[in-house]
Amino acid sequence: MRRVGVFGWGIVGPKSPNIDRFRENLESADSWLSPFNGFGPNNFLVGMPEFRFEDYKSWIDARFRPNRYPQLAEKMDPTTLFAIGSFIQALGQNPGIEDELKRLRTAAHVYIGTGLGNVPTIERISLDVHRAQRNWNRYWADPVRNPPLASFLSGDTRGHEDAPPHPEQAPPDERDQAEERWWAYWGSRSPELARYVSELAEIEGLVVEGNVEAGKISMIKEKQRRHARLKARWQSPDPPWKAASPNLLWNISNTPASQISMLGQITGVVFAPVAACSTFGVALKLALDAIDRGEAKAVVMGASDPPPHPLSVGAFYNARVMAANGDVSKPLSGLRGTHVAGGSAVWIVGDLDYFTARGYRPLGMEPIAVGVTADADHIITPSKEGPIAAVRLALAKSGASPAELGSWDLHATATPGDYLEVENLRDLLPESVLVTARKGTFGHGMSAAGGWELTAQYLGYQSGRLFPTPLAEEELNAEIARVHRNFVFNRGCPTPPGLAGKLSMGVGGVNACVISRPLRTASSV
Repeated sequence: MRRVGVFGWGIVGPKSPNIDRFRENLESADSWLSPFNGFGPNNFLVGMPEFRFEDYKSWIDARFRPNRYPQLAEKMDPTTLFAIGSFIQALGQNPGIEDELKRLRTAAHVYIGTGLGNVPTIERISLDVHRAQRNWNRYWADPVRNPPLASFLSGDTRGHEDAPPHPEQAPPDERDQAEERWWAYWGSRSPELARYVSELAEIEGLVVEGNVEAGKISMIKEKQRRHARLKARWQSPDPPWKAASPNLLWNISNTPASQISMLGQITGVVFAPVAACSTFGVALKLALDAIDRGEAKAVVMGASDPPPHPLSVGAFYNARVMAANGDVSKPLSGLRGTHVAGGSAVWIVGDLDYFTARGYRPLGMEPIAVGVTADADHIITPSKEGPIAAVRLALAKSGASPAELGSWDLHATATPGDYLEVENLRDLLPESVLVTARKGTFGHGMSAAGGWELTAQYLGYQSGRLFPTPLAEEELNAEIARVHRNFVFNRGCPTPPGLAGKLSMGVGGVNACVISRPLRTASSV
């Protein structure tokens, strides 16, 4: 199997706008979580990413036309902007690698996944469309321009026996929904709206005539003129379909990967692996496989998540996996639940021999195997068999025995699943293995957290010291302590000899186990 190295990495995370700050923050045992303000007063803590896209303006301006930066800033969701920032950081770790990725042409790939996706953009556009639909229905349901409703209100109910009750008959707390049902019913029965739609169809029926390019521009301008005249004549609000921003289309799941390919002028395979909390590990597996098959010399891979949002915080809470008492919930302690976080982690991985021969310096550790399995059991509760199978598969691929593992990073979300994960670990590995759990530090970015955890592990081995976690030894859950006691607590410790493992367990039962070893090349110092 071809050896693979990490030749660039970038981070956006809580209190960490870049990889340097991430590295500095890891030295402290303090949590990076902060209060969530999305609901007004509440007891949620979240990992809010620290990020300014303006920090990357000069890099973009130096390579593209002046309109490129404002296009990205105005049209891209934070999920994409985080990934772009992390990619630009990653290029800075090894000068010249940006041009190398271009020279590789189709032998350079991009795999950037996500978890929940572009939640802020979806919410904003959904609300815009909802408000526009509400105004639209109310306008056409006005009895002044709706003869059927005027007759109905005068007592002629023939043909409208299925009409919803008048909103005034609804209880106060149901009045909004009752109004929407009322307006939607009567608005759709407006003869005036039918005429408006008919006139609109005539405008939209215009075709391109003559020269295609010139005719296209002429047709667009003529449509705009006619739309303006139609709106002025009817004095109507904009139809709801005009409220749906195309930014929804520009920010689909593969957008972070596609934007990175465009900014880096990378022309190989580009797509978005989506595997919930295991996304980073799955992306790494795909990268290792592509390089081993000779399809790629380098892969830009990683994961990106939106900032904590009322939709994501509420969803985690109502899935009964979210802490909500205002205190940091630390893995392996009270098991009160996790904390939602946002940001990204992007690596540039490549054929180790190819890149070191060209003078590029590998970072951190060497990923040697990834095992991926599915529980095929439950949407959110991990099984015993699935994660164990992933660990065994990764060990088999690496050619290593359990006794060769010196350290291990847990998925550990501060939920009751922590106990099962530690129990599974001890079914496979000896009591000497030194274990870390870091979601009490930066929270749970659905797809990015695995990348943060793996980067923290690699940075630790690069420095010769495993960074502290927020957990004090006396806080270790008593039941977990009966199974295993060798954890990295709030003081940190030297890296142990041997290999390092990392397990992620994603929603839907996707498991990814990464086995890594300290770098063995002279240039890795």
